[in-house]
Amino acid sequence: MRLLFIHSDHLEFEAREEVSEDLAEREGVPLEGRMEECVTVFISVESDDEENLDGVVENALAEIDDVTGQLNTDRVVLYPYAHLSDDLASPDSATTVMQNLEAAMSEEYEVLRAPFGWYKSFEVSCKGHPLSELSRHVAAHRDEEGEDEPDREPSDWLVMRPDGTTADALDAKAETSPDMRAFIEDEVEDVTASPGEEPPHIELMREKELVGYDELSDVGNLRFYPRGKLIRDALMDYVDDLVVDYGGMPVETPIMYDLGARSINEHAGKFGERQYRFESGDRRMMLRFAACFGQFSIMRDMHISVNDLPLRVYEMSTYSFRREQQGEVAGLKRLRAFTMPDMHTATKDMDQAREELMAQAKLALQTSEDLDINYEPAIRMTREFYEDNEAWVQEVVDELGKPALLEVIPERHHYWSAKIDFAAIDSLGRPIENPTVQIDVESAERFDIEYMDSEGAHNPPILHYSPSGGIERVMAALLEETADMDTPQLPTWLSPTQVRFIPVNPDEHLEYCDELADHLEEAEVRVDIDERDESVGKRIAGAETDWVPYYIVVGNDEIESDRMGVNVRIADEEREMTLAELEETVREDVADLPQRSRYLPRYVSKHPSFTGG
Repeated sequence: MRLLFIHSDHLEFEAREEVSEDLAEREGVPLEGRMEECVTVFISVESDDEENLDGVVENALAEIDDVTGQLNTDRVVLYPYAHLSDDLASPDSATTVMQNLEAAMSEEYEVLRAPFGWYKSFEVSCKGHPLSELSRHVAAHRDEEGEDEPDREPSDWLVMRPDGTTADALDAKAETSPDMRAFIEDEVEDVTASPGEEPPHIELMREKELVGYDELSDVGNLRFYPRGKLIRDALMDYVDDLVVDYGGMPVETPIMYDLGARSINEHAGKFGERQYRFESGDRRMMLRFAACFGQFSIMRDMHISVNDLPLRVYEMSTYSFRREQQGEVAGLKRLRAFTMPDMHTATKDMDQAREELMAQAKLALQTSEDLDINYEPAIRMTREFYEDNEAWVQEVVDELGKPALLEVIPERHHYWSAKIDFAAIDSLGRPIENPTVQIDVESAERFDIEYMDSEGAHNPPILHYSPSGGIERVMAALLEETADMDTPQLPTWLSPTQVRFIPVNPDEHLEYCDELADHLEEAEVRVDIDERDESVGKRIAGAETDWVPYYIVVGNDEIESDRMGVNVRIADEEREMTLAELEETVREDVADLPQRSRYLPRYVSKHPSFTGG
């Protein structure tokens, strides 16, 4: 079944002509109707659905529950729409599915169903926000990640503190920080904070002309405008520098792989995320969701000595894909194409693997400090690993310096035996999972990765590591941080414009502003000049809207003096500085973090509007 969801101001239809006398529904369904403030669900029932009509109705209902829950509405139009598929079910099956779906929804929803078997005129008004158009592919069976597994024991959830004490997570929740409480509620109690509300970063990414959706693509694939691309590129530079300094060796690997290869197919099956799969000639291929495949292939083909270990191979995976069909696809937090810094470390044995996990977890916390994002840690491991390594887990928590949520899993169902995830909590109280480090105990054997020592060949434990998590999610966390600030502001090193000059009279003062800008650009400061034919007040408001950290109004006094009044936005004050002092202030803000040149022209009058605002 194919579903297309439109969050609608209204949907109105009228049945005009029967497709054929035998197909047209006449009983129990209106031939015309209108619904306001609703979700319109366009539906194509496909031939595969006929294997299990009840199953496809059940799964379609789960998708409708998910989407309407996000949009906080219980008003739904069910609209048969054959044009979503070229592999349609029989008319009788399609009619049965539509009728059964309506019946299943009748108690909890206000439902308007359009009739099957008619040519209809319709008018729909789409609300036009990022979640207003969503598509789903529903199968008659559940995917592995959605299957109920009643035979599996539930995880045990604990909170471990740096002082060595451990308690049940729910008992300890009240004594933890607000962010950890939110994390526990989401992870342990399965409570979604602020249901139906849109994360603030989505509006900010559009308002600040950073990122947007492309209607010619699929939702969850983003386009970056110059300001947003600069932020993304600077974050990528930051992670590259961090990992290379740590010892990661950069490589680049393909983005598509042959599912006919046993190792690829088996490893792909270990991931819960749905993959983009396609036919290429007579081969079944997939788009990667991480750099595992390529880096494992490199390791397999290497001659690795024990003296090479730990061996760290790293890639900034600028093209990774996850075909999200369940849950929220929203903004920069959860999307279908993303940028993932990915390092894999081959280690000698579990002792070395634990050492690396500890060091890489601490490096992830360094990103928390550098990015000024608070991360809450979750340590997930099998019960066997925890019982064998409880003292070491306590040492990890002590090194992290803050309470950690522990998930103890009865049996291993994944390729990893232990991992640490770090989550930022957004302004609505929902986690954004970012850095992760995992001990993989399967992949070396699966991909024939070996190292040699005096005793022969061995399969190394391998760590999967992303020191920041997906770059887009880092951007989401940064923007969510600004939503709680009195004066919203990105860090200076990530601000698209770091300094702006505002000439009082461009005819008289622009040349001097250019001289000041030349000097700062030589010092690698991103500077622009707002010389538009607008009032000074309006141009000051523009600097505030653009979150420019430092802006200066330049008139005769500034030309005649070596000092200028610098508006320091974050402090909401004006400070007297020389040009050299301004340069030094920006340098102190940036410190040793990456500094890219500006991506937009020097003159603000030359900045185009990318979003039509």
